[in-house]
Amino acid sequence: ILIDGRDPNAIDIEGKALPTLVYLAREKRPQIHHNFKAGALNALIRISSRISNAPFILNVDCDMHSNDSKAIRDALCFFLDEENGREIGYVQYPQTFGNLTKNEIYGSMRVAMKLELAGFDGNGGPCYIGTGCVHRRESLCGMKYSKELVVEWKAMKYDRKIIEKASSIEGNCKALASCTYEENTPWGKEMGVKYGCVVEDILTGICIQSRGWRSVYLTPQREAFLGMVPTTLLDTLVQHKRWAEGDFQIFLSKLCPFVYGCQNMPLKLQFSYCIYLLWAPNCFATLYYVFVPSFCLLKGISLFPKISSSWGIPYLYVIVVHRVHSLVEFVWLGGTVRGWLNEQRMWMFKRTTSYFLAAIDNILKLCGFSKSAFIITGKVADDDLNRRYEQESMEFGTSSPMFTALATLALFNLFGLVVVGINKAINDDARIKVFDIFGFQILLCCVLVFVNLPIYQGMFFRIDSGKIPASVTLRSIAFALLASTLA
Repeated sequence: ILIDGRDPNAIDIEGKALPTLVYLAREKRPQIHHNFKAGALNALIRISSRISNAPFILNVDCDMHSNDSKAIRDALCFFLDEENGREIGYVQYPQTFGNLTKNEIYGSMRVAMKLELAGFDGNGGPCYIGTGCVHRRESLCGMKYSKELVVEWKAMKYDRKIIEKASSIEGNCKALASCTYEENTPWGKEMGVKYGCVVEDILTGICIQSRGWRSVYLTPQREAFLGMVPTTLLDTLVQHKRWAEGDFQIFLSKLCPFVYGCQNMPLKLQFSYCIYLLWAPNCFATLYYVFVPSFCLLKGISLFPKISSSWGIPYLYVIVVHRVHSLVEFVWLGGTVRGWLNEQRMWMFKRTTSYFLAAIDNILKLCGFSKSAFIITGKVADDDLNRRYEQESMEFGTSSPMFTALATLALFNLFGLVVVGINKAINDDARIKVFDIFGFQILLCCVLVFVNLPIYQGMFFRIDSGKIPASVTLRSIAFALLASTLA
């Protein structure tokens, strides 16, 4: 206990009382699983119940800081509402970042935080995203919602009298932070943050809502909390791989909203969760459009209607309207046009690497060949890396299978476009005919080449330490040539 709020000498420079400040270092042993972030949160819940037992708990990540001193008060307004406050389990703020570049080179989940969570709120309440959330202690500790639950807030009063010394409280709390305390207890199962999933936040939110509690999405004009977005491409892809793997794991488990939450969660809220729970399997559709059209273009197989055919109009309509809608939506939410282009690029990168690997890992897990691993996203970067990030230069720098996959797909689409261009240049008479037959495939190939421009720059034109390593470039060229030869 670093600061004892009951101590009359615990005051600030203005003479006002300071709140109690506690630092917890829980016990860990190699032979006992500590359950990562979920285990740490549950230990904090137990310790806080012994020290203050406050009815509300604020949860923020280690890389976040408060940006609005009124955030807690605003959240309490929902809990203290006399009519509907008793059914609120948690109030979720959007996750915002303080280190974003102007054009958000690695994306910012702007649409997810500002639009999709608002949609969740209209369908029954936002999901719990693991940070920037104010919880009701009872809902977090496994209590089911009941209409008979009534709390007389006016009768509650914080007593600053020292009944038990801080040293005595610390001694009594050590057992609560021990690594063996949770053995044969409901912690991590029916109580606290859930174990057994790398996205413990989404799973915990589903369980809270399945017990009848409602959640509220609160998005004030001033961001309540600011965090740190990953500053390298690999960190971003690894982070999304973990999220997608955990989300799909929930969908395939008995805790799926359609199974576990069918009694208390509205059907539209159950469907809302599919936006995130099905991230991983969505990769297969993206991989098809990234690889198959170019492969068929090399083999001379047409997949889409002719440009001159009226059947091509629906394709053009869907493509144009969907992309224009996406652009307008992104700019309306405060983004830039270039930021939208970066978002589309990351959309493709994540689905062809992170989500694909997440889907494969879940399939292997179902077959008993793999186990979930909690990979921590890096929070520290050197000066050169920070400089390149501020200049919005995409960071590669390391040899990763994800980069090999991205570079191979980028080169394969480039080879397809080059081969078609050479064929058209050699045979002028067939130029119009080729474009008429393969127009949509050529257009798609051009778009993919444009999206992959940072990949080509990283392989062939950059000389800084953030470029794609030569080993990755050589492997990717070999794989792309092999695929082109097979075509």
